[in-house]
This record gives sequence, structure tokens and C-alpha cells, in this order.
Amino acid sequence: MIIKSPAIVIHSLRYGEADLIITLFTKTSGLRTYLQKGILKSKKGKIRSSLFQPLMLIEIEAYHKNKGALERLKEARVLTHYSSLHTDVVKNALVFFISDILKNSIHEEETNTDLFEYLETALLWLDSHATIGNFHITFLIKLTQYLGFFPDISQIEQDYFNMQDGVFQASSSNVHCVKGEHISRFKEFLGTTFEGSMSIRLSKSTRSDVLAMLLVYFELHLHGFKKPKSLSVLSEIFN
Repeated sequence: MIIKSPAIVIHSLRYGEADLIITLFTKTSGLRTYLQKGILKSKKGKIRSSLFQPLMLIEIEAYHKNKGALERLKEARVLTHYSSLHTDVVKNALVFFISDILKNSIHEEETNTDLFEYLETALLWLDSHATIGNFHITFLIKLTQYLGFFPDISQIEQDYFNMQDGVFQASSSNVHCVKGEHISRFKEFLGTTFEGSMSIRLSKSTRSDVLAMLLVYFELHLHGFKKPKSLSVLSEIFN
């Protein structure tokens, strides 16, 4: 069958001399992987390899066999042209970090319109704003809402955050219970907007601690999740 859908580029990988394996998160069909033969050497083809930079917002027509194998794109075009996402050094580092996070977090070939629209909104916000120091923290926290493990904030006044159960509590009950300055700051992010979160003041060390805690939280709740390879570059830029 032929489908037409907006899509977000998650990852692309060179295959052989001229082929490209492309992973897209589509609005209509969830996560899909495509094999485009000859795309890296073709100068006359309708589909250009430059479309598949990380987190590009594109629109595709594709042949879907729905058999778990690699699919094939019929057409692809830019859906939204970014103004700074791939040219600003800091934003570009965030692009690779977010791309790594999504590659490790989304695995289902199922429609998830809410998640797609969240990602689209977040990327457009990042592209259009200059103050972005807390963006990756807010992005990860909001992402947990769509992946099913947003923290229970009914006891948010308690000192400890139990990462294993995703709850706040008065005392430690396992090795994954943490407290401290970074947990106090973490609480400030819960329920805030991207705009609101930019006014949360964090020292470099606290920002690093909050991010490290969130990545452990993801590891505990997502099977096979690994810390992003791009984390070191991001840490250098924000520190």
C-alpha cells in the first residue's frame, strides 16, 4: 500500500557504496525504516540524501508492505524549513542528542499522533528561540508523558525521588532513591512549559546532575535504552 504522511528523521546510515537506510517516525504509521538504493550517487533522483539530516521535518509518500522488513520511499520533501536548528552550534548539538534519545526510546510501528505532535512542537520551539539552556531537561521530562512513565507528583513535597517507581517519598526504599539539590530543581520542571523552564536557574553542576538522573530514569523504564553517544559533546557545550 502507498501511504502519505509527515515524518521526523530519527537516523540515517550509509549502506554499501550508494544506499541509505533511513529511520523515520511517521505521523500515520509510527517508526519505520526505509532502504533507498543509489541515493548517495544519484544526481537526478527525486529524493535527495540531504533531506535525511537528523530531526528534519519532512513529508513522504512510501510503499509499506507492513511485514517488518525495510520499506521504500516513493517521494519525500521538506515539510518545514528550519531557520537555525542545523546551523547554530548549540542547537545542532541538541539535535544529535535528541536524535540519539529518540533512537533509543521509540521502537513501535504503531500510530502515536500525540507523540509526533509533541516532537514537532518541541523542534519548532527550539528552532525559533534563542534562550535554550534548559531545553534538553524539559524535553526529556515532557517526553516521559508520551512514553508512559511521567513521575507521579502527588507527593512532590517529599525529599526523595524513587526513580524505579517514578514517585516522590519521605525516605529511601531502594538504591534508586535520590535526593539533593538536583531533585529540588528537578521538581521545578514538572508541569512547566518550555518558556517557563528557561527561567529556572541551574548551576552547571546541578544541570549536569539533573540530566544524569534523567538518563538513569530512562534506563530504568525503557528496555534496551543506552546513554546517548552525543552526551559528551552536549556536556562540553553546556559546561
